[in-house]
Amino acid sequence: MGAELLNVERTVNTSGLSVPVGISGTGMYVPDQLVTNEDLVQNLDTSDEWIVTKTGIRERRFLREGELTSDMCVKAAEAAMADAGVTPGDLDAIIISTFTFDQLLPSTALIVRERLGADRAIPIDLNQAACAGSIYAIWTGCHLMQNQQIRCVLVIGAEALSRITDPEDRSTRVFFGDAAGAVVLNRTQSNYGILSWDLDAALSYSVEVPAGGAKNPTTADTVRQREHFLKMDGRKVWTEANQRLPNTIQSVIKKAGLHFGEIDHFLIHQANLNIVKEVFNTLGESMSKATNNVDRFGNTGAATVFTVLHEALARGRIKHGDRIIMAAIGAGFIWGSLCFRYSDESWKGDQ
Repeated sequence: MGAELLNVERTVNTSGLSVPVGISGTGMYVPDQLVTNEDLVQNLDTSDEWIVTKTGIRERRFLREGELTSDMCVKAAEAAMADAGVTPGDLDAIIISTFTFDQLLPSTALIVRERLGADRAIPIDLNQAACAGSIYAIWTGCHLMQNQQIRCVLVIGAEALSRITDPEDRSTRVFFGDAAGAVVLNRTQSNYGILSWDLDAALSYSVEVPAGGAKNPTTADTVRQREHFLKMDGRKVWTEANQRLPNTIQSVIKKAGLHFGEIDHFLIHQANLNIVKEVFNTLGESMSKATNNVDRFGNTGAATVFTVLHEALARGRIKHGDRIIMAAIGAGFIWGSLCFRYSDESWKGDQ
């Protein structure tokens, strides 16, 4: 009891949230189509050894023909709601972060709302936060819940990156996979939930999809030039990630009034295992505090942090009272982190 009281006293909530918001359920979904490095090297000028050495990725999952991003969202959402003990009728809002939406219109969040039968839920789409979408979507959901009428929010990150990476481009094709992850946000006890946040951005076209928008509308020429596929400057991504992620993590811990030794677990965006290792090396922290799945799923964009959170909880690596850091960086560049104190006793319904 004494140690628990000391922990509470050391916790500083600088989130600006008057209503404490926690995570009461998690879920994830990956397609059943397994794509190994050996599968990819049949058509790309690379090797399994190169991919593993440079990225740490051994396999990833791709959607089968006919499967959609919304399909993954629904399955991850159903798992998260079951874990949280809530029904579609309990949801006040559904936030989906993805830049690989089913189509430009209608809203993917609305499609998912209809399939879940969450008739009361406000559908909200975050379409261009890319790999940082998990952080921004949770942050948005927490702020929505400061309104007394919003008591339960479903947040989903999902990407069908196999549909937007060029099958002929080894600089992108080997890095990415398809997945969805979801969390249910509910009110929680004081001194738990989100304690602090740190968000920032700096415009760059180092990761982009050049065509398909108002700037460069679709034409036969843009298709022929393969400008609708994701383009990425890998060296720039490495530099930005290894600068921005340590900085935002240090900032969010300081804002929470904590020290690194008081952080129990780090959930870092799985862009590349070497980037994760470099971030931990910069921070002087042990990789034993991390959960990683990039070797099995690759970079799954906005889904990534949700999937590592779900797996960490499923393995019992995160326990009641643990302090957790979530951090991610995506195209834009957009990055950010959250510090939260996990509770397995989040308030549900009208409690």
